[in-house]
Amino acid sequence: MSEIAARFNAIKANHGGESIVYYGGGGQGNHLGGTYGDSTLKALGVKYRSNALAQEKTGEFWVQGKMLGTGVHADFEHCEVAVFVGKNPWQSHGFARARAVLREIAKDPARSLVIIDPRRSETADLADFHLQIKPGTDAWCLSALVAIIVQDDLIAREWIAEHATGLEAVEHKFSRIPISEYAERCGVPEGQLRAAAHRIARASSVAMMEDLGMQMSVHSTLGSYLQRLVWLLTGNFARKGTNNALIPLVAIDAASKGNSLGKGDKVEKLSPVVGAKIITGLVPCNVIPEEILTDHPKRYRAMLVESGNPVHSMADSQRWRDAMDALDLVVVIDVAMTETARLAHYILPAPSQYEKYEATYFNIEFPNNYFHLRRPVFDAMPGTLPEPEIHARLTEALGALKPEDIEPLKAAAQQGRMQFAQMFFMAAMSNPIIAKLAPVVLYRTLGPTLPDGAAAAAVLWGACHLFVQGNKDAAAAAGFVGDSFTAGEKLFEAVLENGSGFVFSSSDYEHSWNRIKLPDHKVNLAIPEMLTEMEKLTEPLQSLADFPYILSAGERRTDTSNTIIRNPDGYKKERQLALRMSPHDAGALDLNDGERAILTTRRGSATVSIQVSDMMQAGHISIPNGLGLDFSGADGDVRRVGVAPNELTSLEDRDFLAHTPWHKYVPARVEKIPCTKLRSRDVQLQYRARAEASTLE
Repeated sequence: MSEIAARFNAIKANHGGESIVYYGGGGQGNHLGGTYGDSTLKALGVKYRSNALAQEKTGEFWVQGKMLGTGVHADFEHCEVAVFVGKNPWQSHGFARARAVLREIAKDPARSLVIIDPRRSETADLADFHLQIKPGTDAWCLSALVAIIVQDDLIAREWIAEHATGLEAVEHKFSRIPISEYAERCGVPEGQLRAAAHRIARASSVAMMEDLGMQMSVHSTLGSYLQRLVWLLTGNFARKGTNNALIPLVAIDAASKGNSLGKGDKVEKLSPVVGAKIITGLVPCNVIPEEILTDHPKRYRAMLVESGNPVHSMADSQRWRDAMDALDLVVVIDVAMTETARLAHYILPAPSQYEKYEATYFNIEFPNNYFHLRRPVFDAMPGTLPEPEIHARLTEALGALKPEDIEPLKAAAQQGRMQFAQMFFMAAMSNPIIAKLAPVVLYRTLGPTLPDGAAAAAVLWGACHLFVQGNKDAAAAAGFVGDSFTAGEKLFEAVLENGSGFVFSSSDYEHSWNRIKLPDHKVNLAIPEMLTEMEKLTEPLQSLADFPYILSAGERRTDTSNTIIRNPDGYKKERQLALRMSPHDAGALDLNDGERAILTTRRGSATVSIQVSDMMQAGHISIPNGLGLDFSGADGDVRRVGVAPNELTSLEDRDFLAHTPWHKYVPARVEKIPCTKLRSRDVQLQYRARAEASTLE
């Protein structure tokens, strides 16, 4: 800790805290420990941070801030029509009881399921309307749906007049969209588009959701805007069965600072070298190597990585390795020896999510929202420390937090939380360091007094009080009543006592309007940047002769998990690791199930096994996510199975505004490995070595 602190402090002294970038902050659904990272960042003066959301959701967050100023969640449990764009909830879930709800909708003749997806996924198999677009054409499909709603006068005009602004600009733009031409561009028959649009418009309730299939493809931010127009123009907000404004306990997707409407001019935050938009405080993942691999005086010179593996999970692993090598200092906090950790100067090992207190901040249910503080079920492995302890020690080693700062608070905590609260707020007003480093301060002072070793939950004490102060009615409806302090304490007690989770927020559907953070609590339909961006749809996507296929680099499948689970023992069959290809394309290449081929993109090549699948349309291929990881077994041997998708992707292929990558739209080619009758296993091994060498090249 002393060495790390000394090296960080030297970089800060020479180049400023803004030269240190932070990546991560919590594994998938394991966010509690990452909350304490804020104290380390404040101690270092870090200004720039990023995580996986910046390659997935920031375009959606930006649009959300412009149109609503609040997060929303779709009520699929009760909707008449459910619409999914680039999402296969049968595999990726995203809402409670996903598979059960999908079955219920599919079996009910009064309800409909609309899927926009180039694949015939498990969810698409249940759909009443599968709009099987060509890969990368989501924006054309969604534009056509909006144009049909406008041109066929399916707009909920009375609802819009009361609740929204900007309709005139939207009507002007979409009244001129050539629907038949856009239908041809996206590959969906015009009649099918019209039938789906009319079904949506006449429904009593519509719930709609987008996901990575669109968010990691061409025109992704524009797609996020267009899909919201579909349900807003038809009046599907703030009612049962529609899209509603949720209240999280800890917000991770607040409207982007500097992008809100109606609150005066704000300075837009940009990355220091590339000048990329910083949305919800996150630097786009796709520009970080560019921010490092330069001689620009404002370049990043050090990185702290926590519960993240950007070298494997971000676009263009090759460039990420170059960037890591160019940094003066890389420190990794993680539960595994990841591809990123292997390139670090220091690794601080943490216990797994089963060996410590943990929680997720993906609390998105409505009208009742739930929180669960998970308790450890195993003892931590020797040599590890939980993230709160790591950040507390780092903060102290950096010299930012001294014993004399917190001794009075420690004494107050021993007397009870009422006395502690009074002392904490007094200390925060008299000593700025208390508020600045609040997570670690709470961990060191309140934490030791919490029952059953739950010191890591100390930061949630502050979160509970802030939640009650900002959402008194929702907290009271969930049973947390009394004055602000009393209700906050009751909420925190519920966090500690309910080992299986509990409802912390309860709302009525119409309360969603109170959370619209735009003038007069009205929805904004017209975003000038998006209406201008639509001009790009006048030209079709350009195909590349040398790369005739479109690769989805990272598909969620039944047999693949995610990069938290690294042990390859679960992959017993070659088909689990294979590249999926349509029967048409496999026939054209004379490829059969299980045969091997070379997959090549503009960035790299890999040897793959082939799975012929009716899921895929001609010209569209996919490889699974979560593979290509190195795993050290008990025998010490390192094993790797499958293809690492981001050895094949490029940093340059990204959204114009949010810079989110096009993982789902990677031009590629597939070449059959010539089959010869080999006389010995030795010759086979020699040929495989040559094929793997071509992969590395």
